[in-house]
Amino acid sequence: MKFHEMRQEDIEKAINTDYQQGLSSADAENRKKQYGYNQLEEAEKQSALLVFFSQFKDFMVLVLLAATLISGLLGEYIDAIAIIAIVVVNSFLGFFQERKAEKSLQALKELSAPQVSVLRDGSWMKVHSKEVTIGDIIRFSSGDRIGADIRLIETNNLEIEESALTGESLPVLKTTKPLHGKGLNLGDMENMAFMGTLVTRGNGLGVVTSIGMNTAMGQIADMIQKAETMTTPLQRRLEELGKILITVALILTALVVGIGVLQGHDIYSMFLAGVSLAVAAIPEGLPAIVTVALSLGVQRMIKQKAIVRKLPAVETLGCASVICSDKTGTLTQNKMTVTKLWSAGRLWDVSGTGYVPQGDFFNGESRVSPSSDQSLKQLLTFGMLCNHAELVERDGELILDGDPTEGALLVAGMKAGLTRDALSTSFRIVKEFPFDSTRKMMTVVAEDAAGKLFAVTKGAPDVLVGKSASIIWDGKVQKANEAAFQAVEEAISGMSSNALRTIAIAYKPLNGQSLDLLTEASVEKEVTFIGLQGMIDPPRPEVKQAVRECRDAGIKTVMITGDHVLTAKAIAKQLGILKSNDRVMDGKALNEMEIEELEEIVEDVSVFARVSPEHKLKIVKALQNRGHIVAMTGDGVNDAPAIKTSDIGIAMGITGTDVAKESSSLVLLDDNFATIKSAIKEGRNIYENIRKFIRYLLASNVGEILVMLFAMLLALPLPLVPIQILWVNLVTDGLPAMALGLDKPEGDVMKRKPRHPKEGVFARGLGWKVVSRGFLIGGVTLLAFIIAYHQHPDQLEYAQTIAFATLVLAQLIHVFDCRSEVSVFSRNPFGNMYLVWAVLSSLLLMLVVIYLPGLQPIFHTVSIEPRDWLLIVGLSSIPTFLLAGSFFARKKQ
Repeated sequence: MKFHEMRQEDIEKAINTDYQQGLSSADAENRKKQYGYNQLEEAEKQSALLVFFSQFKDFMVLVLLAATLISGLLGEYIDAIAIIAIVVVNSFLGFFQERKAEKSLQALKELSAPQVSVLRDGSWMKVHSKEVTIGDIIRFSSGDRIGADIRLIETNNLEIEESALTGESLPVLKTTKPLHGKGLNLGDMENMAFMGTLVTRGNGLGVVTSIGMNTAMGQIADMIQKAETMTTPLQRRLEELGKILITVALILTALVVGIGVLQGHDIYSMFLAGVSLAVAAIPEGLPAIVTVALSLGVQRMIKQKAIVRKLPAVETLGCASVICSDKTGTLTQNKMTVTKLWSAGRLWDVSGTGYVPQGDFFNGESRVSPSSDQSLKQLLTFGMLCNHAELVERDGELILDGDPTEGALLVAGMKAGLTRDALSTSFRIVKEFPFDSTRKMMTVVAEDAAGKLFAVTKGAPDVLVGKSASIIWDGKVQKANEAAFQAVEEAISGMSSNALRTIAIAYKPLNGQSLDLLTEASVEKEVTFIGLQGMIDPPRPEVKQAVRECRDAGIKTVMITGDHVLTAKAIAKQLGILKSNDRVMDGKALNEMEIEELEEIVEDVSVFARVSPEHKLKIVKALQNRGHIVAMTGDGVNDAPAIKTSDIGIAMGITGTDVAKESSSLVLLDDNFATIKSAIKEGRNIYENIRKFIRYLLASNVGEILVMLFAMLLALPLPLVPIQILWVNLVTDGLPAMALGLDKPEGDVMKRKPRHPKEGVFARGLGWKVVSRGFLIGGVTLLAFIIAYHQHPDQLEYAQTIAFATLVLAQLIHVFDCRSEVSVFSRNPFGNMYLVWAVLSSLLLMLVVIYLPGLQPIFHTVSIEPRDWLLIVGLSSIPTFLLAGSFFARKKQ
């Protein structure tokens, strides 16, 4: 039922309740049995054990476990333990990440009111919010949280803050009148109040129309449960890579084993060699290194004031092509600020933002002193006088206590040097007529130092213009004339076109009138119009530059807000989000549009205004269907479903609700859109570093496989024994690969376009580099083995040790080549000291295995004569320097 369209008496009948007596206790119990409790339901959760075992479903992990089992059965216990340890560590990391990610519903529950005042059997009583049912009459006042969705039946200056649901930056003034209109959003339903919203002013009564999962909050909870958690590009690419590697490894392993058996090697040795090669081909350390690289990125992100809740989010943000940003509190400061003043035909600009009372006043290009202009000073003084807002200092920061509009008027006055203390000595408030929605005004009666009474009224400009009999002009009070009020209308229109909210200020002398006889009607007629104050929730100063840098990086910023279209357009233009050819779309247009229709135009739209949670989901999905990687920022409950569905959800740490944070992948500690730029840079660098160590690991693994395959084809003995292959793969490769994950970004990382979401790991020539370098590494290793074996045909272990040392050294030289897409000489080799120390450590480990007598029998090594190191160093340098030479040759051409 559309309760917002119905008259109060019709609702009373339809719900079968009594506005005077409320529900009877028996009726309330029956309705609770019929409709259930007023609480949010949680989706059925998997047990912790199932979540843990689900981490082992990956095909690559299953193959590794199979290889581990075979290694164990063949007595290779060290290899088996090493592999299983890596698999288990990764599974625990995934398990803990998943268990802490799904807390959204609990956070939503905490937004429900714990106690609600309900009318039952003609008496008011306090009950727990879950006991409230449909038809209950509830009452509430300033500071209360609404316990269910209700239709208002009585309001007294009632304002409710609904930004968590609608994105509106200001409290909504409520009414009881029926509303009509097609496609009304939550923010337009001024005669309804919704579960979880906060009463900021006044009081009221309402009848409960929806409870639990049927409330607006419940529908968001349902969307959060049903929202798909997207797999990240990195997860998808590593999954594809795993399948490719496993297929190639199994084919090559079968080939090596088959050829070896045909050439007379015993089946046991060849099977063991085959298993070793399979393990060598599959970089089981890769998931661990990726996790470590992402974790280190997370530590760097914390220094940039961003907390990463889900590790792959860092990399995903690096390839984002669209950032969908909430306006209020994200692009703007969520602090109403007076920016323009008008009085007596003159317009002033006011500098400074937020609640810091520092700023200057300008008339055109000239700075002016407010104290030197009587009408300007009067406008600011009376704006502070008819005002309840206060600024209080908390943790070194000025916080507003009161209504945001009054806060803006207060700060504007303080910028002119006015203070509460000075006003209280000059004026005394003796009577007040509070603001209400019918009059759209607030009036205070003040007494000045001479004992004279006067009234100050602030309110809606169109109403005050109609109440004005005179106007201040040229420093004097003049009788109202058409020309003067035409100027007022033009000033109002000019401010409104810039999305400023305008407040008019007027006054009236009350000389000789009795205070007791004063009424609203008598003091609010025939007033003298002083001027206008225009205010807006201003953009964060650093956001414009961040938006520009995102555009340079090929990333589009889209504003999605619950605010009005004019306000959204004005802010978007100031920030450079809205360009001349871009489209603006509102919630009504989105209502009438299927997602397929939206997909066709969504890339042309830069601003979406007056949107609901369903609209945000629709926008995110339309962009994803167009192939975009979408980042969604927000702070309210209403943002949570879209945050969760987007490729990366970003929540505000200061103003963000717990629901938004728990649904997100990234939380900005400073609520600063500019922090996202740093996150993008970090994400791009991490992905490039992941490509570097994939290139290194796979080229090394290809070299290991090819050296064995070529030896089989040439009917040679095995150049490497299984334990040597596993040592290289698990120990010697690990440290340099991890150090590559710490490489600093290259200079142009934020000038490149985002990677295409379907770009494979081997894109941009990486596949060829892996194969060519792997071929060369395998070739020089086999050549070293052949030379040593021909020199010492009766010392197979010596030749195998030479091959082992050549393989390790070739890989350790090649790791410096992996730092750049161009050449080993294009970057300073000492630019990453972690890598230098990792290479030195790996060299030391190699020498320990070769020269330590206790390890020689285990690794089938013998001590190498000093003169043979010239052969090893010379051959292992060939792959890198051969390719560097081809680079310089191309450069000369």
